[in-house]
Amino acid sequence: MFGKKSQQSPDLTTPENVEKSQKVYDRIAAGTCKDAKTELDSTHGVTPKKKR
Repeated sequence: MFGKKSQQSPDLTTPENVEKSQKVYDRIAAGTCKDAKTELDSTHGVTPKKKR
């Protein structure tokens, strides 16, 4: 808690990030996406939190 920097989420409303998300969505709709969460996380540079 104290002394740790909080991880900020990327702004997903910028035109660039919307376009990236749309490409992943198109893959989901086409059925070529195996794991949507993983693809979206990697597209936006988000690292998943560790589960305890």
